[in-house]
Amino acid sequence: MPPSSNFFSIVAGVGAGTGQSVALKFAQSYPVVLLARNPANYEPTIKAITSSGGQAIGISTDVSDPSSVTNAFERIKKEYGSRKLAAAVYNVGGKFVRKPFLELSLEDYEAGYEANGKGFYLFAQKALPLLLESVADSPYPPSLIVTGATASLRGGAQLSSFASGKFALRATTQSLAREFGPKGVHVAHAIIDGVIDIPRTKEWEVNGGLRMERSSLKLLRMHIGTCIHNTGHTLPKNWMSDHMLRNFDL
Repeated sequence: MPPSSNFFSIVAGVGAGTGQSVALKFAQSYPVVLLARNPANYEPTIKAITSSGGQAIGISTDVSDPSSVTNAFERIKKEYGSRKLAAAVYNVGGKFVRKPFLELSLEDYEAGYEANGKGFYLFAQKALPLLLESVADSPYPPSLIVTGATASLRGGAQLSSFASGKFALRATTQSLAREFGPKGVHVAHAIIDGVIDIPRTKEWEVNGGLRMERSSLKLLRMHIGTCIHNTGHTLPKNWMSDHMLRNFDL
């Protein structure tokens, strides 16, 4: 499908993994706005999209900073004010802290909430009004899609900071799904339950030492992008407010 001239999409949290795959997939349907703190994270994705005939812009954004989020959405309004928002994807992971609980500082603990709790609050406060404006005109219900992790379901040892943030993110998403679904906005939480095939996970181990060099043991990031994109193109009778993506070979 060629990019629509009437709508655009936003992907917050773009790097070499899930964020990139989601952005590449949505760019087949709409112009895409990419948000990340470091421009080096989204620049390769912009290049890939534009070289394929798509449209994309990147905005350096710290989602945990209210003024940074406000500035980002003001820039979005300038760039795409004549278009409507079709989909907003929140893929911000935040700081990953693995420490024994009794060695965890308050700052360490709060780090898990900064991106997953506070950051999502700030992002959703800006995105949802735009999505509501799109309800009457969008061919598919406008969507707010959030990516979670295994920690969204269960807290592992020494992961109290990360897990508490992911639990908060999932709970907020569930609440928004029930509030905004009746208004025509699809709010969905996708739990990515597994290791994604990116370079830094090549040497990771699972199941008591099983090396993850084989791609069959990992979640393929392009498949994740397709699943998230499909979630954003779902009619109300097929909505899923909470679903899981995992490798059933493990």
